[in-house]
Amino acid sequence: MAMVHSSIISSIFIHLQPSTNSITKIDSYFPNFPIKSHSNLNAHRRNFRLPRVASIPHPPINVDYLETEFSGHGASFTSLGESCVVRMSLDNGSVATLMLPSGLITSYKAPMWHGGLLELLHTSVSEGDDDDGGGAVIRGGVSLAFRCEGDDEENGEISWSPNIWSLRNVGGSPQESIQVELIGSNSDHKIQIKHIVTLQHDALSSEIVIINLRSSSLRLMGSIIGHLAVSTPEATYAVGLESSNYFVKPPIFSNFSIIPPDFSKNDSDSRNSWGPTAFKQLLSGWGAGNPSDGCENKGQKDEEMEGEEDGNYKHLTDKLSLIYTSAPRSFTIMDRGKRNSVVLGREGFNELYLFSPGSSHKAYGKYSYICIGQAALLKPVTIAPKSEWRGVQHLHNPNL
Repeated sequence: MAMVHSSIISSIFIHLQPSTNSITKIDSYFPNFPIKSHSNLNAHRRNFRLPRVASIPHPPINVDYLETEFSGHGASFTSLGESCVVRMSLDNGSVATLMLPSGLITSYKAPMWHGGLLELLHTSVSEGDDDDGGGAVIRGGVSLAFRCEGDDEENGEISWSPNIWSLRNVGGSPQESIQVELIGSNSDHKIQIKHIVTLQHDALSSEIVIINLRSSSLRLMGSIIGHLAVSTPEATYAVGLESSNYFVKPPIFSNFSIIPPDFSKNDSDSRNSWGPTAFKQLLSGWGAGNPSDGCENKGQKDEEMEGEEDGNYKHLTDKLSLIYTSAPRSFTIMDRGKRNSVVLGREGFNELYLFSPGSSHKAYGKYSYICIGQAALLKPVTIAPKSEWRGVQHLHNPNL
């Protein structure tokens, strides 16, 4: 399968106490970079395994209609095969693009201290084979990997993940901020997930709102997965994680994940490696079943599977896959090769996923990225009946 890099792409479980209120809301834990709400969007916003772009079955997207209906807010719409590229552009130069109906955010170009723009997301485009139906296979960027599970008196247990997103609204202006709201729902429309993408002068935010209209509780598991572009993990550090507790787990595998094929090979550091058995279990665990099933390498000792960060500058040169249970609400990824940094912030989520492919690969190549996820992977989020939950990931650009 040939690999190309395209300018188009560049351009388990936390238990929450069920609420007796009709709407549950989690207050912001990242007040420095709030999401701006626009009056023409739903005023009551609160708080997955995506298929490949080339093979998503969906009704045709009427790009002309979208352009007419949602013009005037700084967003434009372009056809790309059976998909639609939504481009958000601010007057200060910040640009973000996402795709419909996959909901994949493929690009975030941010102004830098030197006066130019820098791509902060890592996305790759592959030529699909016959099994994929041909066309482009797009991975990386920022995607949602969530599953909703619950009990149903009539149909027994239910399990649903959104894989097709519809554009619900666009608000804002190119002078201040632009907000694009996507929505997906299950077959009986009693479970809805909103994905609200907000581009500000110095930040890109991904907000999810899970709405449970059922008469019983809902369990949410998964993560917002972001691939941050770096020169190489050798030059990259996670700053601010000192004293954070973590568990060593295999990486999250979804159809949008970029994971090196040699990641299952044993490493000299047993804390950050998995044998072939564990990696095989991963493919049927994190991506396709209960994320808590089959993800541990049973041959490792318990004390090797968890730890605490003993320094404030975590060098990401080695391949690793960790889930933090007590990380701060914001920390920084610093890349000395590109001389830039990104501040990661979260709301709602209590866990942090950190993945590095290691620095044994070509610099500025396919595996030059660090994967960050605001997550509910070790413990599920419980959403009470007739209520909703909200979680957010912020990518803040401090380089202006």
